[in-house]
Amino acid sequence: MKQKQLPKYLQLKQEILSWIHTGRLKPGDQMPTEHDIADQFGMSRQTVRQTLGVLEQEGWLKRIQGKGTFVSQPLPIREKKNNHTIGMVTTYISDYIFPHIVRGAEAALRKKGYHLLLASTDNNKTEERASLQKMLEQPLSGLIIEPTKSALGNPNLHYYLSLEQNHIPYIMINARYPELNCPSVEVDDELGTFLGTEHLIQLGHRKIAGFFKTDDVQGVRRLKGFIRAHQTYHIPLHPESVIQYQTEEKWSKPYETALSLLSQPEERPSALVCYNDELAVHLLEAVRKVGLDIPGDLSIVGFDDSPLATATEVKLTTLTHPKEELGSKAAEMLLNMINRQEKMDAETVVYKPELVVRESTKKIN
Repeated sequence: MKQKQLPKYLQLKQEILSWIHTGRLKPGDQMPTEHDIADQFGMSRQTVRQTLGVLEQEGWLKRIQGKGTFVSQPLPIREKKNNHTIGMVTTYISDYIFPHIVRGAEAALRKKGYHLLLASTDNNKTEERASLQKMLEQPLSGLIIEPTKSALGNPNLHYYLSLEQNHIPYIMINARYPELNCPSVEVDDELGTFLGTEHLIQLGHRKIAGFFKTDDVQGVRRLKGFIRAHQTYHIPLHPESVIQYQTEEKWSKPYETALSLLSQPEERPSALVCYNDELAVHLLEAVRKVGLDIPGDLSIVGFDDSPLATATEVKLTTLTHPKEELGSKAAEMLLNMINRQEKMDAETVVYKPELVVRESTKKIN
């Protein structure tokens, strides 16, 4: 079905807001005339006037009689303190561990009389920009944000700077863009995968393959823990035993590579370490296809201790992720920033994952 196009005045509204959010237009700057805007976008002056009127009503613009239309100054935080809406932007909302994170944040906010406005980027940088722009259009008290593909840079930096310019405090979860000086709540991903790999090494495994999604900081850190465990125990790590993939490849490359590795008896790894439980469960299909048994022929370790870890016939050995507690902690920290009107700093709360041993790992003969 063809997507319905926005009315012209809303298209223009989004464009002008992007000028404001990216700093092309700054507070106090005078807007181009209705005539100039109409010429630039090929619209009628009536459409332009409607758009400017909407932006003025929403507080983005201010019309001064006899002088013109100007970009409004950001509202001081004290003028927003009676607003009880918190925005939350995550890569996903309804999948995997994210409902638990959202639930934790929502419960903590509800106790304090706040409600949650949700947006998902679907792990896409363009959608992250759209989500941030929509959030900036709302009268929010603050934002909880999971950065999108955090290992691939931050092309939406202007929007984060606009949050600061508009005195909207924000906190990041699971990772943080390194150039931003904001609080974050994270998991020690490197330690987690180190513990999982160490567990396999102590069970006698010497040929371990690792599968890591490396377009986010979590995946990079988990790969680092995998490598560090091999170095700590002086176990050679063959280059072909490290499989890196991007989000768009997560249902294809790891599965196809696992099939190839497991189909070669003389080269076959005795254990797999996976970026997360979702991938581990997906790779179980490859294990079944080549006729291997877990843990008899192959051990496997996940990460996140998600509901998936115990939903299959093989209960996964995995690493814990605080989920609801992480969401709750992020909400509490954000509310403290709002209530105390504190300047944001780079405080980081880090949870230490714990190894949960189940049926998918076994001592090697």
